[in-house]
Amino acid sequence: MTMRLSISRSSHRQWAFEHRSARGLAAMQALGLLCGLFALGGCDAAQSGVSARPTISTAAAAATVQPEESRMWMTVGERRFAITLATTEAAQAFAAMMPLTIDMADLNSNEKHAELPRALPTNASRPGTVRNGDLMLYGSKTLVVFYLTFDSSYSYTRLGRVDDPSSLAQALGRRDVRVAFSKY
Repeated sequence: MTMRLSISRSSHRQWAFEHRSARGLAAMQALGLLCGLFALGGCDAAQSGVSARPTISTAAAAATVQPEESRMWMTVGERRFAITLATTEAAQAFAAMMPLTIDMADLNSNEKHAELPRALPTNASRPGTVRNGDLMLYGSKTLVVFYLTFDSSYSYTRLGRVDDPSSLAQALGRRDVRVAFSKY
């Protein structure tokens, strides 16, 4: 004996419609919950002012933003280079001389040097490796801008560093050159 369950077509359609509606409603509730969580996360980051994981652009901006007192400019011909000053007494004294335009002579095909109008405080040390873009003081009155990287046994007082020295050697050339230093 076989039992046969008879369901009318209209009741089957009604059941299928209600079942689909219930699944759709559950999916919409889950989507709403996710959107709410994202919105709350954004509000939390906006209220704290920082996000838990900074984006690359935020990190890059933080790295490049410097207080005005720690920046200066070096102009060679038509090229202008940003310099980040060291946090030293000598760097502060050098910045106090601005604006300053000096003729710098080439030495050893890797640096430009010139005598400053007055002596600066010193705190010399041997850097070991001098890098392209280093701005240093040799003794107490000789300003040196290095345009090639090399090893050195000499002692210098750090004044600062050219932020992007990639075209510095080309701008300075191998001859004497006039260089202007300024705060702006």
